[in-house]
Amino acid sequence: MQHGKYRFIVGFLVIPMTLYTLFVIWPFIQSIFYSFTNWTGLSPDFEMVGFDNYSRMFEDDIFWRSLQHSMLFALLLPLVTLSLALFFAFMINVGGRRRKGGPVVSGVRGSGFYKIVYFFPQVLSIAIVALLFQFAYNPQSGALNSTFKAIGLDDLQPVWLGDPDLALWCVMAVLVWSTVGFFVVLFSAGMASIPTELYEAALLDGASRITTFFRVTLPLLWDTVQSGWVYIGVLALGAESFAVVQIMTIGPGGPDYSTTVMVLYVYQKAFRDGQAAYATTIGVALLVVTLAFAAIVMKLGRRERLEF
Repeated sequence: MQHGKYRFIVGFLVIPMTLYTLFVIWPFIQSIFYSFTNWTGLSPDFEMVGFDNYSRMFEDDIFWRSLQHSMLFALLLPLVTLSLALFFAFMINVGGRRRKGGPVVSGVRGSGFYKIVYFFPQVLSIAIVALLFQFAYNPQSGALNSTFKAIGLDDLQPVWLGDPDLALWCVMAVLVWSTVGFFVVLFSAGMASIPTELYEAALLDGASRITTFFRVTLPLLWDTVQSGWVYIGVLALGAESFAVVQIMTIGPGGPDYSTTVMVLYVYQKAFRDGQAAYATTIGVALLVVTLAFAAIVMKLGRRERLEF
């Protein structure tokens, strides 16, 4: 009976594991192999060059700048996005004042409308979001500078994406705007599953809303927050940041490589410069950084699981 059970489980796993190995694991292995070659990506011919690509990468100033920008995204984007999402979700579900005849615990007025507003960016693809904000950041006719001009701040006309000191922060603002709504809905679902008796008991004992958040809500949502941190960090290191930087910024990559991130640099080396082997080398570095980031977050965020 036990033998038949394991055969049944293996029978279900063999096809998905085969597909995963073929389309995920094998490309990683190929990339690692090509990082030791001089392959251009345009020809089947290549030769082994050992660690030359890695030596070149460590001496590449643009690589180090792209790594710095990617790490900044991975650290700050989750911090800002998750903090805003937790605040908005808490106000929507728990942060409202008690109304006469109403429940002790409730969200602010119009909480259902706010959920729709926060989630709206998720309806749009990241490419459309990047195009919309590219127009908004236009220094001549964009919405931001036009607003400054309309309220009498004619002297305050930043170049935005054309300014090396501002471009990266403009991109990060777009990423925060486009992702925070998803986590508002996610955290709202988590808060809705917390028994209201816990909130009512805390409030009746004299706890403030802030104390309730840190002593009740956050501990019970910690597993969700930790998973969200890893998820959004991987997005920041990968496709999400690539799409916004590629579409919005000059170059792309911004003035003086001010918005170049690792995944964009991989794309440029592979498809613009015909240096596929060197691109896979940077890709391997990106893989190591992503795995290290996920491992560190999971390690530092580990805490005793709370149940209710």
